[in-house]
Parts: sequence; C-alpha cells; structure tokens
Amino acid sequence: MNNSTGCSANATVCDGASCVVTKKNFNEILSVVLSTVLTILLAMVMFSMGCNVEIKKFLGHIKRPWGICVGFLCQFGIMPLTGFILSVVFDILPIQGVVVLIMGCCPGGTASNILAYWVDGDMDLSISMTTCSTLLALGMMPLCLFIYTKMWVDSGTIIIPFDNIGTSLVALVVPISIGMFVNHKWPQKAKIILKIGSIMGIILIVLVAVVGGILYQSAWIIAPKLWIIGTLFPLAGYSLGFLLARISGQPWHRCRTVALETGMQNSQLCSTIVQLSFTQEELNLVFTFPLIYSIFQLAFAAIFLGMYVAYKKCYGKNNVELPESKDNETVSESSLHKVNEGFQPDER
Repeated sequence: MNNSTGCSANATVCDGASCVVTKKNFNEILSVVLSTVLTILLAMVMFSMGCNVEIKKFLGHIKRPWGICVGFLCQFGIMPLTGFILSVVFDILPIQGVVVLIMGCCPGGTASNILAYWVDGDMDLSISMTTCSTLLALGMMPLCLFIYTKMWVDSGTIIIPFDNIGTSLVALVVPISIGMFVNHKWPQKAKIILKIGSIMGIILIVLVAVVGGILYQSAWIIAPKLWIIGTLFPLAGYSLGFLLARISGQPWHRCRTVALETGMQNSQLCSTIVQLSFTQEELNLVFTFPLIYSIFQLAFAAIFLGMYVAYKKCYGKNNVELPESKDNETVSESSLHKVNEGFQPDER
C-alpha cells in the first residue's frame, strides 16, 4: 500500500506526518524475558545489600528516626515541590507537568542502596529510608499528586498502582531481611556475598540503562524542555537532599546517603503509573520522560561516585572526616571502609 505521508509500511499514521511504528512482537518477548531476569538479579543484589546491614543499627534508626525523617522531608517535600517549580518555570504542557510531578512523588529507587554502599554511606539508614519511603508512598503519593496537580488535571484520573507498590515493598523487604539474618548468623560469609553483590549491583544498573534505551529507542523524540527538566531534576534532588541533611546536622556519610535516596527515584513505578493513567496519544508526549530521568540520575550518580573515589585516593585511607558532635555518632572514613569494604584507597 502506498503511503502519501512517507511513513514505513509497518507504521500507523496518528496525525498528518506523525508516524508511530507498531510495537514489535520481538520487543514484547524481550521485555518479558529481561524483566524476569532483572527481577531475579535485583532480588539477589538486595539480598547481598542486606548482608551489610546490622539488625541492631537498623532498629536503632527505626527507634530514633531522625535520619529517616530528614529523608522523608526530602522525598515527599523537596522532590514534589521541585518538580512543580520546574514545570511552572519551563511552562510545559499540563500533561507533561503531571508526569514530572508523578516522578517527583515516587519513592526512592533500590539503585540508591547499591550506590550508597560504593560511596561508604550509612547502609542501615539507606535500607530503612528506601523501605519507609516505599511504605509511606501508599499514602503520600495520592496526597502529593492531589496537592500539586489539581491546577492541571483531576487527580482522580491518575491511577496509583498500589499492587505494584506493594510488590516492590515485598521484593525489597524479603531479600534484605534474609541478608540481615545471614549477616547476623554468619558475618564472614556475609562479607563474601556482599563483595559479589556490590559488583552485580553496578552491572545491574548499567544493564537496566542499556535495556531501557534498546526497548524504547523509537520514543526518543520528545520536547526539548523535558530533556532539560530530566537533567536538572535529579541534580536538584541530589544537591538539595545533601544540603538539607547537612543543615539538619547529619554527619557526612549520612549526607551522602540522604542525597542518593532523594535524587534516586523509582522510575519504573513512574512508567507504570503513566501507562495506566493516559491514552496512547498522550503517552506519545510524555512516555519517555521517566527513562530520561533514570538515565540522568544514574549519570550524575556515576559522576559523584567518581569524584568521591578520586577524593579518597587523593586524601588517603586514614583521613578522618570533618569533626562531628557525639550526638551524630561520628564515623571516620577508615571505619566506614571497614564496614562497607568498598573502594579502598591505596596505602601511602
């Protein structure tokens, strides 16, 4: 059949010369297979991260949740507000603004736990923050979306997949709990598992980014403003999270942890909400934004990780962090290396 618009034979014409290629069956099969593999890998990585969590310290964060409260304020206070401000400043379409806000209202992603390990963060705080933010998202996501999106759309039209959030919570809590038990019973074996899992975690993050780019390569044409917002949003999350944690008196290793937990959002959950809430025509305008955010949040995290590793190599293994008050439980860099056993700087 001849097509006057110049579209390929396997494309459907949506509007004038705007062509959308039908989704290939190969991509569907590839998506299912990779989703299964990635889910298994993620469970294994979370199990290994749990092997670095001490039950006593984890419960200490729950009993004295000052760090968790700072993270909560960043996650459901700073991020939605930042998303709203960016949407208004760049004057994007209402539907695009809604998607930016959905991303800002999502709980922290599990990649933050992996990266917190590599930057010698507080793993107990990282795990507790991710768990609590995922649990609290059941109520905070609808509330934040109601507050910020009512100027653009009826918040009732946005479908929150509570079953997906519940599944994410189970997939997070169960393997981490098993890892904590292993660390409690067999600490030496837990260290070996941790080293393997930390490397798997980095591979998993890279794999997710590559797979996302392959599966959705036909959707990269999107408004330039969304590219800019997708770049600034995670950077603002990391920076403001670190700043607020520091203002609240948290030690440096916890500031790094809170920063990662704030900027690193659950982009997969955002994609699910977007697909459930909008028509195909609307999806053409916004579907790629969660992937754009995901790419830049990983890119900036990689830059921060590289800067931190360079800092450690320059200043040496035995340098202690800036002095902290006893209330903040001062932890030196050298002691953090013993806990996380991440990138060890060279001996001088």
